[in-house]
Amino acid sequence: MSSPFKGTTICAVKRNNEIAIAGDGQVTMGEHTIFKTSAKKVRRLYNNEVVVGFAGSVADAFALCERFEEKLQQSGGNLEKAAVSLAQNWRGDQAMRQLESMMIVANKERLLILSGTGEVIDPDEGIAAIGSGGNYALAAARALIQNTDLEAHEIAEKSLVIASSICVYTNDHITVEIV
Repeated sequence: MSSPFKGTTICAVKRNNEIAIAGDGQVTMGEHTIFKTSAKKVRRLYNNEVVVGFAGSVADAFALCERFEEKLQQSGGNLEKAAVSLAQNWRGDQAMRQLESMMIVANKERLLILSGTGEVIDPDEGIAAIGSGGNYALAAARALIQNTDLEAHEIAEKSLVIASSICVYTNDHITVEIV
C-alpha cells in the first residue's frame, strides 16, 4: 500500500512578523502517474485570517479543512481552540480516525501542525513541513533561516523548490499564502 502522504509538500515559515505557507501542485495517482500538476493545497479560511496547507488523501484533506473551518467558526476564529477541538474530535471519532491527512494551520500569531493522530504540534524554530517532501523542505528552510535574511515567504517558496528537485512526488508549481 502506498503512503497517504505522497504527492505533496507543504512548508510553513514564521519570521519577522510574517507567516507563510507554501504548497506544491502535484497530485500523484498511485506510484507512477502524475495526475495533476497545478492543484492548490494551500487555502485561506475564516475571513482570510487563517491559512491552511494540507497533505495526504485529497478527499480526507478536504473533509478535515471543512471540519477545521467549522471549529474556527465555533471558536470565533481562535486558532488554538479550533485546532485542539478538531484534534479531540479526530482522536475520538471512529470515522475521523480513518482520515489520512495532515495540516499546517496559521494565523498572524501562531503556526501549528495538526497530525493524523489527532495531535496539535507547535513546531520548533517557527518552521513546519509535511508531506512526501516535508523532510527536504524542512532541512532547506532551517538552512535558509540560519544563513540568510530572506523573508518568510521567500524561504517557504525556496524550500519547496529545493524539495521538488529531490522528491518525485513534489513539483515546482508553488502556491504561497501569507498571514
